[in-house]
Amino acid sequence: MRYLRINEYFASMKTVITALIVLIGIGLYLLLSQPDREPRVLLFSKTVTFYHQTIPVARLALTEIAAENGMVADTTTNAALFTDENLRSYDAVVFLNTTGDVLDDSQQEAFMRFVQAGGGYMGIHSASDTEFGWPWYGRLVGGYFINHPAIQEATLTVVDRNHEATQSLEDTWTRTDEWYNIRYINPDINVLITIDESTFEQGDDEPSRDPHPLSWYHEFDGGRSFYTALGHVEESYSEPLFRDHIAGGLRYAVGGGNQLDYDQPGVLPSQTGFQKIILDENLNEPMELDQLPDGRILFIERRGDLKVYDAEAGRTDLISTLDVYSELEDGLLGLAVDPEYDQNHWIYLYYAPPTDEAKQYLSRFTLDGSPLSLHSESVVFEVETQRVECCHSGGSLEFGPDGLLYLSTGDNTNPFASDGFSPIDEREGRSAWDAQRSSANSNDLRGKILRVQPVDDGRYIIPDGNLFPKDGSEGRPEIYVMGSRNPFRISIDSKTGYLYWGEVGPDATTSDIERGPKGHDEINQARGPGFFGWPYFVADNKPYFNFDFQRGRSLSPFDVSRPENHSPNNTGLQILPSAQPAFIWYPYDASPEFPLVGEGGRTALAGPVYHFDDYEPSDAQIPEYYDGKLIIFEWMRHKIFAVTMDGEGDYAYMERFAPHVEFSRPTDMIIGRGGVLYLLEYGTNWNVRNQDARLVRIEFDPGR
Repeated sequence: MRYLRINEYFASMKTVITALIVLIGIGLYLLLSQPDREPRVLLFSKTVTFYHQTIPVARLALTEIAAENGMVADTTTNAALFTDENLRSYDAVVFLNTTGDVLDDSQQEAFMRFVQAGGGYMGIHSASDTEFGWPWYGRLVGGYFINHPAIQEATLTVVDRNHEATQSLEDTWTRTDEWYNIRYINPDINVLITIDESTFEQGDDEPSRDPHPLSWYHEFDGGRSFYTALGHVEESYSEPLFRDHIAGGLRYAVGGGNQLDYDQPGVLPSQTGFQKIILDENLNEPMELDQLPDGRILFIERRGDLKVYDAEAGRTDLISTLDVYSELEDGLLGLAVDPEYDQNHWIYLYYAPPTDEAKQYLSRFTLDGSPLSLHSESVVFEVETQRVECCHSGGSLEFGPDGLLYLSTGDNTNPFASDGFSPIDEREGRSAWDAQRSSANSNDLRGKILRVQPVDDGRYIIPDGNLFPKDGSEGRPEIYVMGSRNPFRISIDSKTGYLYWGEVGPDATTSDIERGPKGHDEINQARGPGFFGWPYFVADNKPYFNFDFQRGRSLSPFDVSRPENHSPNNTGLQILPSAQPAFIWYPYDASPEFPLVGEGGRTALAGPVYHFDDYEPSDAQIPEYYDGKLIIFEWMRHKIFAVTMDGEGDYAYMERFAPHVEFSRPTDMIIGRGGVLYLLEYGTNWNVRNQDARLVRIEFDPGR
């Protein structure tokens, strides 16, 4: 009986212990599944330009609103707190009436990573008057401040009352504030509140917009963004409806308490991870490069040298020297390795032969060992030129994913007698000063991007889908793109087949009401064949004026929808296809549309669109973050940029690529085996050998 009771006792204790373990487990699960802290927000109110006197009141009100919503708010004007380590402790950052450029490059990078890792952003009032030179921030906010009328009463329309920032509002809301006019740059914003422009007085120079959004939200680049243009006047921050509006926006920005994830591919990698490895230097005007299937790097120099860099041997060898005409801007300009090189050992070169007749050759050679077999040359076709006057030879060669070969050619026109505007001198004996005989001439191969299908016998056939019929009835059937000035570097997206190129533009430093726009360089995107404007239009189809060089007077501006070429030097169509605008464009001075490119000399060049899965993984591979981004570069400004495009292939924003690496006039780039970037640097001085003219490899080390 005693043993029975003991057994019963232990059995009951076992049940109790089991129950306790289950309860403890449930408790631990509930404990661990809850956030281990109250949500934290950083209220940032640094100003560089205008200081809003309401900032102290607004800061106090936001601190109270955060506390009322179970949050902890820290306040600062110190941008040095924008580091990865510090921002990791916050759920959202509020830009509270900030103005000007408030973050340096490293602080911008930290804030980008914070949002991309899942953090939230909230902008109040002049947060849209901040960081005009940082395109990513403009997309995050949704738009940039333009101007405003005097403070006055107006009526707002609440277009969406389902959001927590507007649930306490009625359909209309009449109040007094400073009403911003905003340049909206992100079409993906979800508008909450608009202003009825009939209920207040706009200034004479202030734009009218219907609808005129003032508050919105959207998910952006991995995080959440809420912006309201309200909040200038001090009374706003004691107004119950405004405080409710702010509280709802803050809750949205904070989100559901998910942990930040800095390890996902969409988070900007540390830019200090990029490093430049010099493979060769003291080059003599390097032009283009390509990679052989065995990993060796071929590159050319304008004076005629074809060289190969062997990483295993750690040296560069001269393969052959072509005899070329290298005056003006001619020489050995283009290089492409055949996609079937493993089977046929063919490479293609574009160069100017030293003949009495002015022309360029697109030639195929057999490279089966070293030196190059010059006797294997097969001239695919010739491009007739003139060698009396400079400039613009183009010369970039690139194979597309469909095996078609693209060649860019310059307008071969003297630009120095048209005051930096459109060179359209139709006077007798002045054809070398008239780009209408080349770029705008459908029967001329200059000022174009040509597209052909090379065939085994060394010639070519015309593929489907070029600009003009194959029979040549309207123009040269090789033409894919016309209306180019100097398309110096081209690339083709391996996934979409879209063609990209940098267009080196004209030299006018200011616009002229009787001549046309100032000079712009361009990055262009062609999704199909087309006319891209030169010499009648530039940038986003800004028109030049027809100009009578004989009498020295302007006529009428050219019509973008119906360009006409009536030059006596034109041998092709007189009515041209409507002009297509540039993808990206910028002048010598600051660009309002693309401020990140900066100011100064211009030479726009297009590099590849990076696709992470195209390459076998390697330790030095460009990070997956750049997947789908277009890499562009600036020869004169020594910079490289990564361009993000939306799902339709349209421009979204750009950012610096490897900004901590110094470049010396990048002139061509490829992404080689293992997803590693190879780059040619032209060097400091023109038309000479430079010690800083180099072949380099850009590697990424995530541990740096």
